[in-house]
Order: sequence, then structure tokens, then C-alpha cells
Amino acid sequence: MADSAVSPFFLPEPFEAWFAGRGWKARPHQLALAEKSLKGESALLIAPTGGGKTLAGFLGSLIELSERKRAANSDRPALHTLYISPLKALAADVQRNLMGPVEDMGLGIRIESRTGDTPSHVRQRQRRTPPDILLTTPEQLALFLASDHAKEFFADLKCVIVDEIHAMAASKRGDLLALGLATLASWAPACRFIGLSATGREPQSLA
Repeated sequence: MADSAVSPFFLPEPFEAWFAGRGWKARPHQLALAEKSLKGESALLIAPTGGGKTLAGFLGSLIELSERKRAANSDRPALHTLYISPLKALAADVQRNLMGPVEDMGLGIRIESRTGDTPSHVRQRQRRTPPDILLTTPEQLALFLASDHAKEFFADLKCVIVDEIHAMAASKRGDLLALGLATLASWAPACRFIGLSATGREPQSLA
């Protein structure tokens, strides 16, 4: 009997149309990472700057969120994806860039950031009604994890994306982040972890 062929992975129609509308085509590494993400698998993507790795990291989450039916009047934490950046300026840039396709496709996904510049009233609102995607830094994550009710807040977390992971791995920030990721893994066992890096040095260590 011949081996059955592996079915190729295709993006849902709104996503395919979004790429096509800009004269683009999803890159192989973007499709591969989206497929792994939708299967709940953790992965490390190494791609050069300008290679679309950040969008690749978010594709699986955007697809899940676009298809998810929220339960009415639910008071459970709604945070789906946590994005961690070494720089708050990068987190702000990613938020702006990510809002483009989200708004273009009318996905209705809430994306917010939480840095040292975030006003206290916004942080309190985020606790009460978490966004779908939250962008933050290792230091802010550490503070959040040490706060009251953090375990309940992160209990339904589905995905963590660590950007520019090579810039933090071999440092005290990396050690702090590793502890935070271990805590999240214990609180949200179904969560997948995605690392993004622009350099291919020591990939096993980064993974």
C-alpha cells in the first residue's frame, strides 16, 4: 500500500484573502509555524529581520481567536496570547503592526500592551476584562505574576510568544523570564510556547 500524502496546510479564507489583497503570499515558515501553533505545539522560529517572523508567531493565535465562540456572561479570564518583548518600544511597534491585519479582516480581537508606561487605571481594567492578546516585557510579567489573583488571570492562557529571545537568553533577564515561563506552564498546562529569533546561533540552547 502506498503511503498517504501529507495534506498541505492552508490559511483560512479571510487570511488568504488578506495576503492576496496586498500582493503577498504567506511564506513557508509562516505556514509551518501557524500549523504547529494550531496543533498546540511549541516551537522556535529563526528568521532574518524582515522575514515576517513576528506575524508568523501570531498567525495561529489570530486564527484561533477569529474562530472562537465566547461564552456569554462569562467571568473567566479571557487572555489567549501573551507576547513578551525585550523592549517596550518593540512591543508598541508590534501592537501597531498587528492591529493592521486585525482591523482589515474585521476580526474583533482586542490587543493591548502592559509596560512601565501603562497607567494604573488601564492595568486595573485589564485585570477585570483581559484583552485577547497582551504585549509586555519580562520585568512587567514578573511583577504581574507576583500580584494577587495572577494564577486565575493566566489560567486560560493558550499561547506565549517570546520575541528576540536571543537578546535575553544568556542574561539575568533570561533567567527571570525562564522562571516566569515555568510558572505560566504550571498554571496553564495547555499553553504552547513560541520563540522568535533573528539569529541562528545555538538554536538548541534557545529552544
